Amino acid sequence: MIIGTAGHIDHGKTALVQALTGVDADRLAEEKARGITIELGFAYTDLGDPAEPEIPSGRITGFVDVPGHERLIRTMLAGAGGIDFALLVVAADDGVMPQTREHLEILNLLGLPGGVVAMTKADLADETRRATVRAEIRAALAGTGLAAAPVVEVSAQTGEGIAELRRILAEAGAEMPGRGASGPMRLSVDRSFTIAGAGTVVTGTMIAGRVALGDQVMISPLGLPARVRGIHAQNRKSDQGLAGQRCALNLSGDGVTKDAIQRGDMILAPGLHAPAGRIDVMLEVLASARRPVTTWMPVHLYTHACEVAARVVPIGGDIAPGETGFAQLVLERPIAATMGDRFILRDTSATRSLAGGFFIDLRAPARKRGTPERLAWLEAARETSPGAALMRLLQVAPVDMPVFLRDRGLDPASGPDLAARAGAVLLGPLALSPAQIEALRAGLATHLGEFHAANPDLAGLGRERLRLMLSPRLPKDVFLVFLQEEAGAGRLVLDGAFLRLPGHQVRLSPEDEALFARIFPRLLGEERFRPPRVRDFATEFAVEEKELRRLMRHSQRLGLTDQIATDHFFARVVVREMVAILRDIAAASADGWFTAPAFRDKVQNGRKVAIEILDFFDRNGLTLRRGDLRRLNPHRIDLFD
Repeated sequence: MIIGTAGHIDHGKTALVQALTGVDADRLAEEKARGITIELGFAYTDLGDPAEPEIPSGRITGFVDVPGHERLIRTMLAGAGGIDFALLVVAADDGVMPQTREHLEILNLLGLPGGVVAMTKADLADETRRATVRAEIRAALAGTGLAAAPVVEVSAQTGEGIAELRRILAEAGAEMPGRGASGPMRLSVDRSFTIAGAGTVVTGTMIAGRVALGDQVMISPLGLPARVRGIHAQNRKSDQGLAGQRCALNLSGDGVTKDAIQRGDMILAPGLHAPAGRIDVMLEVLASARRPVTTWMPVHLYTHACEVAARVVPIGGDIAPGETGFAQLVLERPIAATMGDRFILRDTSATRSLAGGFFIDLRAPARKRGTPERLAWLEAARETSPGAALMRLLQVAPVDMPVFLRDRGLDPASGPDLAARAGAVLLGPLALSPAQIEALRAGLATHLGEFHAANPDLAGLGRERLRLMLSPRLPKDVFLVFLQEEAGAGRLVLDGAFLRLPGHQVRLSPEDEALFARIFPRLLGEERFRPPRVRDFATEFAVEEKELRRLMRHSQRLGLTDQIATDHFFARVVVREMVAILRDIAAASADGWFTAPAFRDKVQNGRKVAIEILDFFDRNGLTLRRGDLRRLNPHRIDLFD
């Protein structure tokens, strides 16, 4: 468990941590000289068994000591982002002060599951004063997540209440469920430095997963790969670090230096690296805010240890103080984030906290933010449980599973099981609901049926045209997977670039049939090896070349003709006859090779037409060429049988 202090400056946070752990968390000379905390401080201890404090529990508890000065809120936020339990400190002599209230607001916005209040410097207050401060604390806690938190009166000087506070913290540590260590790892960096003989070291809170010696990791959003050379977990050398622990990682790799890694960076499993620059969020505006959050309002965003300038775009209109609504954050630079991460917004002068909330969509659109479909998607995506979120999202639109798993920090291997439990059907990377699959199948059958009825002479509908007709609209690669599955199930026929229903056969219109009935006998008669070209038929039958060309191409799709050369069509049966002639020529040749003149003499047509015919056979792999010679390819004869 990680415990974070909070409270007004000079209320005794550091002294209290030292009384609990024996460690002075003020490590800087300036902090010693000025008597105030400037940077984050860290301490570790075994708080003991709650029932028998003298007996070690085996659980190492980490403390993050944060500054209390109003000008150091950004540092306080860097430490508060990764804590599990709040230790709010209020001095008995001062009572509840401005930074007490702001820190309390921040803790509430971060959604911490629990905490305790320490009334410090109790030795400086009599019972009347203590009662007054207790009332102030209860009034300040009302309506927050710490409303039921116990208040313990303590003194770091006399030791009063320290044992009771240790017991409460030990109980919280024993009861707190561990963070999930099964998924991909994430560590939020709050310090980066160099140790002589070791190299670059980063410290931070393990937000999720597990990291081990030798692991390959990614420094995000920088996109810099690194290897883990050493680990300290909860201030002890270890071969692994687990979610919920304070860890120091010794990193190595090209370009991995203390200056390259900044506070707020994330050390990630490589598969999670996908920086986000435009994020849709659930935003709660503080009741103490002076004005509503309006479109394009400039703010500073704080999440875990990261700070970045941003603009806010409320999605459903301005969000008034005390109200909650969807909004989009447009960041000055991309950050490493995960859906569900908590954040705080402060004004541009960094003097007031304005709002907070949690991330919903890390790939938010720049346009059409407030459409009914988009709002429905956001309502579904705000579910914290992955299974519940997936089931709700499937009711709105197909879900890209790799993106869903990555942006929620989930193990990619959990995708199939998660989809199965949600009742989803997987098409490539997309998960669809059974209703969406049925809608696609129904739309496919309807659109193809209508197209065939209106165009009986066409082989089918173009693939891309059909994709744009169907709902939900699938990406091209996923649509191809869908078509292949439908074809495999016998509900569709893939005919080159065209799609048709299994029972559809191309038919000529009555007018085309009448015209073709006049042409076809000419393709079968004495001049079958040298039939008229399209322009000749057009002149003979007083038909436009364009229309006649269309008719002949349809006849080819019907398997009645083959286009040997430009505007030169032969009957399919005649093509087969010519293949038989080639067989005879090849059989009569000692080595199987023959010339174009040999074929020309057999079919009794001109040299140009004979070469056109043989070139057609070449294009279709029936013959092989060697200079002016050709040889029959027996492996391709079946194409013309």
